[in-house]
Amino acid sequence: MIRGLYTAATGMNSMQHQIDVTSNNIANVNTTGFKQDRAEFQDLMYETLNYTAGQTSLTTRNPTGIDTGLGVRISGIQKNFTEGDLKLTSNTLDLAIEGNGFFQITLPSGETGYTRNGAFKLNSEGTIVNGNGYELSPQIVVPETVTDVTIGTDGIVSATNSTTGLSEELGQIEIADFINPSGLSPQGESIYMETDASGAVQTGNPTTDQLGSLRQGMIELSNVALVNEMVDLITAQRAYEANSKAITTTDSMLDTVNRLKS
Repeated sequence: MIRGLYTAATGMNSMQHQIDVTSNNIANVNTTGFKQDRAEFQDLMYETLNYTAGQTSLTTRNPTGIDTGLGVRISGIQKNFTEGDLKLTSNTLDLAIEGNGFFQITLPSGETGYTRNGAFKLNSEGTIVNGNGYELSPQIVVPETVTDVTIGTDGIVSATNSTTGLSEELGQIEIADFINPSGLSPQGESIYMETDASGAVQTGNPTTDQLGSLRQGMIELSNVALVNEMVDLITAQRAYEANSKAITTTDSMLDTVNRLKS
């Protein structure tokens, strides 16, 4: 019975992790470019009371053993990188990637971060930056002398020279991809970092080498399905309550044992 107390406790702890993950998904349902998390669980080691195929006589073996599970633990939190819905904003510097890929962002440390959040802006020097002021990489500067900035599906940035009226190319947006995006390390601020699990970064122009295309004047919404998250939240809550009930039941049984002498 003591075993049951600890086993049920691992279930409660795991369901608390599930609720934490689901709560984070719900909190970010309106976060641009956010990718849903999914908690994954695995059972703990088993206590073997009777080995499978153990000898029961000189000529026979038992077909099944007696293995008692010791509970559950969280084994990982996986990012779901399926594409979210695209929302039209008509903002010139808002960009969405339709298909595979990440925007490259130069962090204050000099490292490169990766994001699906394409809500870009101009800083005081005319450089395209994200909401935190981190520059888009490769760097693209929009001079004061141009108007009507246009970003093609292939990432070419062009504008009209207000003096000559001629179109001029300002730069080329490159995007990056990984063989295992789920292996990227989330850093907050909608930014991910490369890890050994993600594989080496592969960069290129949009629409090439199976990379996605850009959509100007649009942003990618969170891929969180609120209805599914509410179902997961209710399921986790009920599982938490059931494990709590198992602890209460085990405690009641131990109390009965303690009272046998009296």
